[in-house]
Amino acid sequence: MDIPSSWDELRKQARKIEAQLDEQMHSYRRLVSTKSDGAASDLEAGIDLLLRQLQQVNAQMQAWVSSFGSEMVSHTLTRHQEIFQDLTHEFHRHRSSLKAKQERASLLEDFKEFDRTRLDLEAGDGSSEQALLKEHVGINRNTAQYRWMVSFHKLRQHLVHLCFNVQLLEESTQSLAMSLAVYPR
Repeated sequence: MDIPSSWDELRKQARKIEAQLDEQMHSYRRLVSTKSDGAASDLEAGIDLLLRQLQQVNAQMQAWVSSFGSEMVSHTLTRHQEIFQDLTHEFHRHRSSLKAKQERASLLEDFKEFDRTRLDLEAGDGSSEQALLKEHVGINRNTAQYRWMVSFHKLRQHLVHLCFNVQLLEESTQSLAMSLAVYPR
């Protein structure tokens, strides 16, 4: 079957975006594994944009398959949709990991600051200023502990959400496997 050039153009566009996403995801993985600072926001924005573009191209391919498709182009579309889903899940997983690292680093920095302030207070002369500073340190320590608890709770909720998504993926995989068993080639 002769495939019209519009399908070829869509495929080329999808492959080009996928290659750009692979490149940026490689950089993002490296950034997540080595750093936890704010340098990731530009890279995240670029990946988000490319994911949206790939989603649009996949939608155009879906419309083309619905109108003119054959089994071969349908298979190609399915593969591009799977690549999109894999890249999207990987990006969200790495972004969550980076945010958790950033929150942890922030909390550790707060505790270091409190320890420095405590040491300064212990070296003080016991005046009313020192008493106020001590009270301030105690309040800040409680605030940091509260932040840690909120952060831990958010992380727990995120893990529950991830477990639910994994369960949905397993169910979808089982359903797909049963569908393939019903319709042998």
